[in-house]
Amino acid sequence: MPVINRLADFQDDIVAWRHEFHSHPEILYDVHRTAASVAEKLTSFGLDEVTTGIGRTGVVGVIRGRSDGGRVIGLRADMDALPIKETTGKPYASTIDGRMHACGHDGHTAMLLGAARYLAETRNFDGTAVVIFQPAEEGGGGGKAMVEDGLMERWGIEEVYGMHNMPGIPVGEFAIRPGSIMAATDDFTIDITGVGGHAAQPHVSVDPVVVGAAIVQALQSVVSRSVNPVESAVVSVTKFHAGDALNIIAETAHLAGTTRTLDPTVRDLAESRIRTIVESISAAHGARATLDYVRNYPVTVNNDAATEFAAMVAADVVGADRVDTDVQPLMGGEDFSYMLEERPGAFIFVGNGDSAGLHSPAYDFDDDAIPIGCSYWVRLVETALPVDSGRS
Repeated sequence: MPVINRLADFQDDIVAWRHEFHSHPEILYDVHRTAASVAEKLTSFGLDEVTTGIGRTGVVGVIRGRSDGGRVIGLRADMDALPIKETTGKPYASTIDGRMHACGHDGHTAMLLGAARYLAETRNFDGTAVVIFQPAEEGGGGGKAMVEDGLMERWGIEEVYGMHNMPGIPVGEFAIRPGSIMAATDDFTIDITGVGGHAAQPHVSVDPVVVGAAIVQALQSVVSRSVNPVESAVVSVTKFHAGDALNIIAETAHLAGTTRTLDPTVRDLAESRIRTIVESISAAHGARATLDYVRNYPVTVNNDAATEFAAMVAADVVGADRVDTDVQPLMGGEDFSYMLEERPGAFIFVGNGDSAGLHSPAYDFDDDAIPIGCSYWVRLVETALPVDSGRS
């Protein structure tokens, strides 16, 4: 694999940064320690600009190439951890109980820092590379916050690229696809109000458990009978709370769950069908129900041309036979989707080998992926923004 030698030379530094981030995980927007460390390192690398506080706690660095003109591309990494108790037993394991980097954002941050250091040293490109370090990917919408804070306009970003590690894909391989690669993530809560009473007299009550059970059962028909079989969707009820005693019919029940879709039309259909089911079934039983349906991250959609370009760059790093260009979409969500709604670009997976799964307490980022991910970022910039061979 043609990993860049200079990156391999300071891999130990990048690994040390990654372990430091891993030992001190921070949640959502409260990534003050991590962001300060990122900003300090970018400044020490000699970047042309380092700006903090974008999207509350995001960091943006600017690296100008050998000419002032040219295109501007953005490279994004996420910084936040998860509220999970770590069980890896690694020497650099989390020092904060109940928090850990269970999704590899420590590795993402370290790899982009390594690439930024190399690009600032060499400047072997014409144009501008903007490195983006984002907070609150894990449910906080940090990508949206950075976009709303003027990320694209302020730095004139024309294309934007993201990368995420993926367990199950061997280290030294990449995977990508054009179009929808990760799902829209919507949440719903259903509150049912019936008529409580004695469990021995159900005929004078309206049992919200029965109503809720009927709703749960009917919701299974959304995917199986309303969505086109060649499309993808998930509707999962993950909470059902009602009652506190064996001999009392509860007055209320609370249900909650999630909907995942890969197409905006299917997303609309799923929400519409869920609303109809909740309203009609509760009315049929003589109960009242309210549905709170919240649209969260949109579908992560890779631009066709940018995907082809990203795959070509990945192939340059690891070889074409190690790049899957038609990976199966994932039903998990990713708020890089907000950036892709604003600018063309692509999101790629880099292999993390045979590790525990993402969001597992036993997960750890594989440090052997670091020079591969760093090399991808560098080659992407140098290929997208080539030096003008005719310029002296």
